[in-house]
Amino acid sequence: MHKGFVLLNCDLGAEEFILEELKKIPNVSQAYVTFGAYDVIAEINADSQQDFDETVAMKIRRLTRIVSTMTLNVLNS
Repeated sequence: MHKGFVLLNCDLGAEEFILEELKKIPNVSQAYVTFGAYDVIAEINADSQQDFDETVAMKIRRLTRIVSTMTLNVLNS
């Protein structure tokens, strides 16, 4: 199991839309709207590093209304 977090910045007012879209992605186990430097944080749990990378690159980063992301890989979970 590979775990990590994706911190997202999105268009103004798009937080709830992004949250609902993230909940549709199978490897996203949790997602929250936050206040501060990032608008949304998503926890990713995947079977492998490759699945994790594909979830971030092909599913999350391609969502509309995402401005930027920062990915944090967990070393030992």
